[in-house]
Amino acid sequence: MAASFREWPWPLQALLYVVGAFALVLAGLYVPGSPVASVRGQLESAQAELKPLDAEVANLRVYKQRRAELQSQMDALQKQLATLQTIVPEDKQADQFILMVQREARGSGVSIRSLTTQPVASRTYYYEMPFSLQVDAPYFSLLDFYGRLGRLSRIINIGDVKLGPAPATSTFHMTPGTSVTSTFTITTFFTKDSTQKAGGSAPAKR
Repeated sequence: MAASFREWPWPLQALLYVVGAFALVLAGLYVPGSPVASVRGQLESAQAELKPLDAEVANLRVYKQRRAELQSQMDALQKQLATLQTIVPEDKQADQFILMVQREARGSGVSIRSLTTQPVASRTYYYEMPFSLQVDAPYFSLLDFYGRLGRLSRIINIGDVKLGPAPATSTFHMTPGTSVTSTFTITTFFTKDSTQKAGGSAPAKR
């Protein structure tokens, strides 16, 4: 007479339970149409769609890093451009330049007898804007004036320098201790195209 399942030894019963549970799990995973198989198929499909998205995200990270580098380079170039536009502006800005020269003359104790604009000269990539000056000053004040002009924010060339003794008498106001008079040309630069020619004289301001 066959023994009932409950009469089997407990290890055998446990083994049978484990085998039955394993069989149910396998059936749920691989039997077509089962909920587990359906969810597993959806998971595999989602993973397949995720792979190209991961690759695209990785590429975008590279572009994001590259964008930060380009932005940093652009900021540096903008600062460099701003500095260059101060040194060599686009426009002539003749009035501002004359005021700068007169300010440095006062700071050095130099008297500007005359300041005359000369015709603008066109070059390949820029324009030259020269001025003729005649000044009276103590000798070392004149040297200081030359040094101050060289330290201005705009590029300046000084040429055609002539130096001589100051006149014993003059109707023109001179700084006390004036010993020399000098004539020279200062030239500054700008980049914007201009059809106007500078000309005439600018009165010296005190």
